[in-house]
Amino acid sequence: MKKTVITLSLLVMAISALAGGIVHNTNQSASFIRMPARDAVFGIDAVYYNPAGLVKLNNGFHISLNNQYITQTRNIKSTFPGMNRSEFEGGVTAPLFPSVYAAYKLNKFAISFGFNPIGGGGSALFEEGLPAFEMQPSMIPAALTAGGVPTTAYSFDTEFEGQSIMYGFQGGITYQIHDEISLFAGARYVTVSNAYNGYLRNIMINPNRPDLGYNGAMMSAPLFFTEFAGYLQVVSNTLLGTGQNLQPIIDGGGGAVPLSQGTMAGLTPEQVAQLQGAITQVGGDPSGMTIAQAQMFFFGASQSFANNSKQMENNAAATQDMEVDATQSGSGIVPIIGVNLQFAENFNIGIKYEFKTKINVKNSTKIDDVGLYPDGLEVPSDLPAMLSVGMQYAPFKRLKLHAGVHHYFDRKVSYGKKINDEFVTNAAFMETDFMEAAFGLEFDITEKFLISAGYLRTQTGVKENYQSDLSHSLSTNSLGGGLRFKFTPNIGLNLGVMNTWYIEDEREFVSPFAGAYKEIYNRKAFVAAIGLDLSF
Repeated sequence: MKKTVITLSLLVMAISALAGGIVHNTNQSASFIRMPARDAVFGIDAVYYNPAGLVKLNNGFHISLNNQYITQTRNIKSTFPGMNRSEFEGGVTAPLFPSVYAAYKLNKFAISFGFNPIGGGGSALFEEGLPAFEMQPSMIPAALTAGGVPTTAYSFDTEFEGQSIMYGFQGGITYQIHDEISLFAGARYVTVSNAYNGYLRNIMINPNRPDLGYNGAMMSAPLFFTEFAGYLQVVSNTLLGTGQNLQPIIDGGGGAVPLSQGTMAGLTPEQVAQLQGAITQVGGDPSGMTIAQAQMFFFGASQSFANNSKQMENNAAATQDMEVDATQSGSGIVPIIGVNLQFAENFNIGIKYEFKTKINVKNSTKIDDVGLYPDGLEVPSDLPAMLSVGMQYAPFKRLKLHAGVHHYFDRKVSYGKKINDEFVTNAAFMETDFMEAAFGLEFDITEKFLISAGYLRTQTGVKENYQSDLSHSLSTNSLGGGLRFKFTPNIGLNLGVMNTWYIEDEREFVSPFAGAYKEIYNRKAFVAAIGLDLSF
């Protein structure tokens, strides 16, 4: 009988790549949602997007308060044979996704502070689990049927929720060294918090072996495997005893006597028939066997049944209820530098570079029935370096055109993936780094009322071996739009919406038990945002 092993794999599944790299979020203000090319702006959210441009603000204190409501649906399809379902859907919701920016500008200096969810955010809930959860119980019927216990159905209860958030606390100083050039130096303190909660319970199967008391009704898989292990051990013991009972005959010189002529060695006709029947019943052919060969057959068959009994004990343990309740936490500091270049009144360039930061998250585990989260283990959860370059151009007073590109240096850091049980850098899973490009425009209808829109493209560089139902990266296309209304010159309200379409991807797999199959990954997301900008 083929070995059936059930495992429950839980990885972080939270909001990612709505805007930004694999782990970064760049959707960091309501103004971004209404116009996502903000790398050269002079607004208050430049604290995050273009901190070197903050000296273009008016003298005084400025603050921006923002929140986004984000929903994301994840859809995963699998062609793995034998599963009860082939499509799995999970929902990610973040009703609170806040960002706060503050800056004080005085002549050529500006000091600034920012707070935002720099990565992750929200939680992913899969009420029906994932293919990784279902495919392994789905193999039980075929494995049992192949082992002589016809089985056609299975069921189980499962749920998985993963939460992840990286909060960033940023501070820095901007200085204008020339009318056209200003510089920024600062840092962001990042805290990482992940949580994993999931279970796989009540695995049921319908074995059909009336001779052993199983009539095809659904029953507990652990109970069946425990009972069947006991039955196989009884058979093993019986076969072992039968072989041992032939030892006196062999010791008396009857080992070379054909079993069919066992009466010549002292066996009764009934004993010969029983021995031949026993050999046949467990899959052997007694014709031509000597008594010594028959003994060796019984010993071998006994060992085989003992091995199968042990395998059933393992299956009983593997199909017990399993649960994971674990958290991870860590922190790091990201140095940030920036340059703003404005060589013409209507044209500006903003550049920002965030250095890579090594972060390890430490497991704090309450329950880990599958051994994935050893308490106290530290796991790489790095932040890659990121370069952003943007431009702002005003062909005439009321219209501004924006563009920006982001390069995330993912391949040089580790996101906790393993090869041969060793953590490795992402270069093993990525052909190219993650890239992002944005375009947008803003139009002042009046002095108080502005409308805007923009397009954002993200391009993942992951290899096929990166993709799984638990962790995958997809390229996206996003459209955003909205407005800004100024109640007074110092109070502005930003409203925006953004819809994101993910580009479907798939991965081919080969299972030693089920052959070739594939998984197909897709998502969709929607964001609504509100922000209030204040100046004093």
